[in-house]
Amino acid sequence: MIYLIPTPIGNLEDITLRAIRLLKEVDLILAEDTRTSQKLLNHYGINTPMQSFHMYNEHKKVSKFVTQVIHGKSIALISDAGTPGISDPGYLLVSEALKEDIKVQCLPGATALIPALLQSGLPADRFSFEGFLPTKKGRQSRLIKMAEEIRTLVFYESPHKLLKTLRHMIPYFGSNRKVAVVREISKKFESNFRGNLQAACEFFEQNPPKGEFVIVVEGLKRK
Repeated sequence: MIYLIPTPIGNLEDITLRAIRLLKEVDLILAEDTRTSQKLLNHYGINTPMQSFHMYNEHKKVSKFVTQVIHGKSIALISDAGTPGISDPGYLLVSEALKEDIKVQCLPGATALIPALLQSGLPADRFSFEGFLPTKKGRQSRLIKMAEEIRTLVFYESPHKLLKTLRHMIPYFGSNRKVAVVREISKKFESNFRGNLQAACEFFEQNPPKGEFVIVVEGLKRK
């Protein structure tokens, strides 16, 4: 059995009782960054063996871990924060496990996109999660395509690219397109900016971005 187990995105209390139990019961935990995850495991007294599994080694290690499960071991996959497989490693392990008819379960739990969407004030009945935009190749074509999207758009962005991304959106979405920029969800310095893209650019020019961000953009309004 392979379990995909969401971990807190900030506040360590945001983890389910079932997640804690399974992390104690499985034979092995695969973590994106073992140093980061060790803090969580220490907090809850979890002593399960842990190994690294991230985007730079997953292709090399995936077959070994799938073989271990075939031979009877149970494995839990966690990311640094949130649900593994959403802008984090996970897809490859799941796809390879399913080829071998290995049972995979994903527990419900923390992810940054849903809280950001729901507190944005923008329609949440239909939305498109876009993750991180390409840094170079394909960025323009993605923005052109999304400019016609009528659903609310949700993006992840790092602090050093936030202002650049907001500026890049204006030629395609328009300066008056509504946006919410949510910072450090569930953490001590969580904050929300709500306005339009032009105002967002001006705000973050005056307030240099720090922390992890979710950008929620209004969909195109049909006339």
